[in-house]
Amino acid sequence: FWRFEKAVLLPSPVLNTMLRLIAPRTALQLSRSARCVRSMSTALDTSRIGLNNEQESMFDMCSNFATNEMLPQMQEWDAKEEFPVDTLRQLAGLGFGAIYTSEEHGGSGLSRMDASIIFEALSAGCVSTTAYLSIHNMCAWMVDTYGSEELRAKFVPLLASMEYFSSYCLTEPGSGSDAASLSTTAVQDGDDYILNGSKAFISGGGESDVYLIMTRTGGAGAKGITCFLVEKDTPGLSFGAKERKLGWNSQPTRMVIMEDVRVPASNMIGELGKGFNIAMAGINGGRINIASCSLGGAQATLEQTVTYTQDRKQFGQAVADNQAVQFRLAEMATTLTSSRQLLRLAASELDQKNKSAAVLCAMAKLEVTDRCFHVVNDCLQLHGGYGYLKDYKVQQYLRDLRVHQILEGSNEVMRMIISRDILNA
Repeated sequence: FWRFEKAVLLPSPVLNTMLRLIAPRTALQLSRSARCVRSMSTALDTSRIGLNNEQESMFDMCSNFATNEMLPQMQEWDAKEEFPVDTLRQLAGLGFGAIYTSEEHGGSGLSRMDASIIFEALSAGCVSTTAYLSIHNMCAWMVDTYGSEELRAKFVPLLASMEYFSSYCLTEPGSGSDAASLSTTAVQDGDDYILNGSKAFISGGGESDVYLIMTRTGGAGAKGITCFLVEKDTPGLSFGAKERKLGWNSQPTRMVIMEDVRVPASNMIGELGKGFNIAMAGINGGRINIASCSLGGAQATLEQTVTYTQDRKQFGQAVADNQAVQFRLAEMATTLTSSRQLLRLAASELDQKNKSAAVLCAMAKLEVTDRCFHVVNDCLQLHGGYGYLKDYKVQQYLRDLRVHQILEGSNEVMRMIISRDILNA
């Protein structure tokens, strides 16, 4: 575990970087609430295998935060559709507002692997909230990586602290999987661009302070797309009604509508016509992030199911005493371990900027989100009728994980990416 003593952390440079972002009061609160992670069999929980000491300490601290600060509120956030701003800003105080953004303007400067570990651990406490955090991190990275020095200096500190929340705006009512066919326009007018169009299914819509909007500035196709940063209070920017969703209820989802929105040319992220490249670079990491959220939710569900099957008695014995149940638990645990290995391989390749990263991110997103949803569905089955009740968390994990097979590129698109790599090699 991370040991907090007067808000001074272990001598590791990486961990000290994160500690500088933690208020002393928060650090001492975490110290008082620190708990021992219950002993588990190797088969049930392989999440720490292969991690270095720093990563293991980070995972344990995030698990502790998820258990104490998120899990007790997870069902209430879902039922009330409450956006947990204070909890998200607590996470930002721990350095998780801009995890893999450079340290120059307040980011934590960690790796994609570190981010995956963080999102996996936090998702045990609330998948929906962690998923929004992952999208915000993607936006912060895009501003820091492709924005001008002026934009970086102004916005990255605000995003890192989560004083400002952010949203990624690519999908439109008429362009989902075929993202390059988007129709939102940006027409130059002197030193400004005028934006018109709408974006759909935007996480944080109406609540976020900053929107990274993909627009058409040129001809048809991917090469005519440019990214702009638009602030919430910009005249002409409005939002649709909050969507009523199956899951992900702790984060609002709305349409983002632009009617003659005037944006300075200096708010362009990257170069003219390079927006689609930027969007895809961001979404490769986003696929790792969302798969990590699936893995963390499935791991938590499996652990809860093991306890349930040991406690629940039927036909004079514990449900877990049935060999059919034992075999199903073994298969699910094995599935999570194999998913974790593929996910961390993809994160490692992304960190190393290898050419194989994009297709491995697609493979990890496909495999992990599909497999983890099936694990949670099987866990619900083992709960019987109780699993269908909202008193039990398994049904919420199921609802929250389902959308991961659709967003960040549907899993059908992931299959397209993988098959093209196979056949065009």
